[in-house]
Amino acid sequence: MESLAGRLLVASPDLIDPNFKRTVIYISNHSPEGAFGLVLNRAVEGSSVAEHLPAWAPFLSEPGLVFAGGPVEPESAFALVRAEDEPPESWAHVAGPIGLVPLDSDPEDFGHLLSGLRIFAGYAGWGAGQLDGEVDEKAWFVLDAEPDDIFWPEPESLYRRVLRRQRGKTAMYAYFPENPRQN
Repeated sequence: MESLAGRLLVASPDLIDPNFKRTVIYISNHSPEGAFGLVLNRAVEGSSVAEHLPAWAPFLSEPGLVFAGGPVEPESAFALVRAEDEPPESWAHVAGPIGLVPLDSDPEDFGHLLSGLRIFAGYAGWGAGQLDGEVDEKAWFVLDAEPDDIFWPEPESLYRRVLRRQRGKTAMYAYFPENPRQN
């Protein structure tokens, strides 16, 4: 399978694992060795970045909260950023102007380059071939990311937003009820 880095995984209704139900994940690394991504639509209410990482707070995208990036290593933090122009070489480049930056760096050194910043606790990870198998089993819709998806200010609406813009029957899943028995 070709690399999914820079694309979105959107959970299909068949994916009932509570860690991933109705999630939108940005894949930042996908290779034969495995995959790494961050859940974009799970802001953690009451988790002020300003309280934990005050130097980063002035550069945050709305809503300015920490996001639950996934169930793996929830005590680890990641900064996903978008550059206004060409990203610096010190960033771990993902796709286009998107990259990951180390949180121990000084945001003042490159804050003027940012047009988006999100902080994530934990990540979604897959071992060798695992994500490919889940995609083959139709657990995920693999979709193109639009520039605003990663830093969408209303994360709770991102799942429907991404599905609604798709062509064909994939768009109908935007209206699939949480519990089909309530349909």
